[in-house]
Amino acid sequence: MAMREMGAKVNGGEACRLCVGRTYVIERQGDQAQARVCACSDSCSVCGGRGHVLVEREAEFSQKVGPKRYEVMEPCTCTRRRRRVALFNDVHLPGVVAHAGFDNYRAFNEAQDRGRGVAMHFAHQYVKGVTAKGFILSGPVGTGKTHLLAATLGHLVLEMGVRARYVEISLLYATIRRGFQEGKSGGEIIGPLSEVEVLAIDELGKGRGSAFEMETLDELIARRYNAGRTTLFATNYSLEPERKQLRAAGPTGYRSTDDARAAVRGEELLRERVGERIYSRLCEMCTFVELPKDTPDRRRTRQEMDTLHHPPTGMRSAGR
Repeated sequence: MAMREMGAKVNGGEACRLCVGRTYVIERQGDQAQARVCACSDSCSVCGGRGHVLVEREAEFSQKVGPKRYEVMEPCTCTRRRRRVALFNDVHLPGVVAHAGFDNYRAFNEAQDRGRGVAMHFAHQYVKGVTAKGFILSGPVGTGKTHLLAATLGHLVLEMGVRARYVEISLLYATIRRGFQEGKSGGEIIGPLSEVEVLAIDELGKGRGSAFEMETLDELIARRYNAGRTTLFATNYSLEPERKQLRAAGPTGYRSTDDARAAVRGEELLRERVGERIYSRLCEMCTFVELPKDTPDRRRTRQEMDTLHHPPTGMRSAGR
């Protein structure tokens, strides 16, 4: 049963203003997004706080006896709600995307709209326990890739009870390195990520490209690929199969060293960052969605708009 079907009603049938009928609230606590059961759903009128209910079933155990009705004990909706909230808190979503949803994702171009559509279709069509093809979002910084990952995982966990995890790849490398100092092996940390039903890997391709990083990434993706588990990705690197020819800048064809280096960075491919083996598996595991390089940085756009409408005091005085 979807969590929205459990929505609590207050004030004569109106949905709770805090949770808007979802029965749970998501908040930013430090650097992580955390959920809790809304106060409107603390008391359960269905089970009276017992946590389970008797449900009538009908089945045919033999042709001679025919259909027979019987009762079974099942978890109440309030129990499922608490379990899903606990599952969400184990996802480890960043606090900055605590309120990310499909409805508040702002698309500036057709590609972003397609990205939202791909993520939304995946989330709403996902069947729990069945392997599904994931997706990978590529695009410049600040274009909402992490937002869509968070919206997808939030729906899967809270509305469907799917066990999922989120990991930012460079933080995973750092966690494993710290684990080495505590006597842990990389496998102890990768193990749970390999087994979770849906895993979202953010900032794919980020890092120094060291042997340690490449081996860690290869092991994680290989284990999930071999087990047929669903994985989602986001990256700043292009999904193009080949590097495009760099055009000379300026009418004279002159290109400074800095311009050349910047152009190379801008054209760097995910295929080059992760290697042929991993890239080949991504092609089979995921639907590719690439956002254009000129897609606006939402954080930067928001800051510039705030500065435009609320300039510093000194600037306002000078303009008088």
